[in-house]
Amino acid sequence: MEKKPTKIFAVRVTTGQERNVARLLAARIEMHNIPIKAILVPEALKGYIFMEAEGPHMVEQAIAGVRHIRSRVPDFVNFSEIEKYIVRKPVIEELSENDIVEIIGGPFKGMRAKITRVDRDKEEVTLELLEATFIMPITVHSDYVKLVEKAKSEGGG
Repeated sequence: MEKKPTKIFAVRVTTGQERNVARLLAARIEMHNIPIKAILVPEALKGYIFMEAEGPHMVEQAIAGVRHIRSRVPDFVNFSEIEKYIVRKPVIEELSENDIVEIIGGPFKGMRAKITRVDRDKEEVTLELLEATFIMPITVHSDYVKLVEKAKSEGGG
């Protein structure tokens, strides 16, 4: 049997309903034997899911009449455009000075802090706790922080 090349199609969905829509689609695809190869729900990209299929008509068949689906994006998506949502990047790559983070582990868990220094070689960040009564720099591994807010850029664009 000849293996046909597949393409990746983007489907716009209601923000916050991506996972529910993916579950509904998976059940429907299985029930009706629609030849969809994969469904991707990227956490970093709200309001979209991606489906891998041989052609747009298969995606249309799968999404027809499903709640919370807005539309299928015309044309297909290049793999390089969604690759960044599949490959897990180390947290340190997204962090920079003056970013606001939440500490997600260790004795300061739950506290917010501002990054004063990023050491990419050691994968550590030096922080100033925002809730502390005095400024006390602490250094933690980047896995112990979650980005809350990017620093405002001075350049204005």
